[in-house]
Amino acid sequence: MDFSVVIDYFPRLMEGAWMTVQLVVVSGILGAALALPIGLARHSNKLWIKALPYSYIFFFRGTPLLVQLFLVYYGLAQFEIVRESIFWSYLREPYWCAIIAFCLNTSAYSAEILRGALASIPKGEIEACRVLGMSKVQMYRRVLLPRAFGMILPAYGNEVILMLKSSALASTITLLDLTGMARTIIARTYTPIEMFLAAGSCYLVLSLIMMGGFRLLEKRFNGHLNAKRKPVAKKINDSSETSSVIAEKVTSC
Repeated sequence: MDFSVVIDYFPRLMEGAWMTVQLVVVSGILGAALALPIGLARHSNKLWIKALPYSYIFFFRGTPLLVQLFLVYYGLAQFEIVRESIFWSYLREPYWCAIIAFCLNTSAYSAEILRGALASIPKGEIEACRVLGMSKVQMYRRVLLPRAFGMILPAYGNEVILMLKSSALASTITLLDLTGMARTIIARTYTPIEMFLAAGSCYLVLSLIMMGGFRLLEKRFNGHLNAKRKPVAKKINDSSETSSVIAEKVTSC
């Protein structure tokens, strides 16, 4: 194996890595913004409100991401109304098609994660909000959503890392992300093992950075769960010693 090729083409790999980061970050932000109303509607007790979000989540969780990507990239171009719209200048670009497909996919998973977190909040906290006279909007804004945000961080971190690995599918629609750039270099140098090892190492580094970032967020928002409790036995001993001292003073008097 000749790893000098990796050194020679390392700047090109970094260009692909930057494209991968863009895909994950942009689709992640848009997907999170879209997942919030979908998750709230999915959490509703009214059937006519949660029926459409349920169908949306069921479709995007039940079909492969590659199929969704092809439907957006190849399928939308089949409709004349799409080609004549003002959005065609974006929809004909593989970059925005990948963003749309990844955004829709991750929003479905994130919405279901949010729904599960809201459903797991103890009923006592909801009743406490009602006793304090909070409206439904105040209850969600001040208590339920901040509480759910801390609960979904581990699961959402896994979803973002899965999206990072799934972003390699963008290379199937001629987008030069990290995997696409590695395949292009392989076609020129005929060094598949070296380039795929280098691309895999880049994915590992990006995953480590994301895992570290989410762990910092977990410590920030869930630090109270790992807080050390003061030993109760020591307090009991101190109180017993204090009571014995007081008893001695009373008897001496």
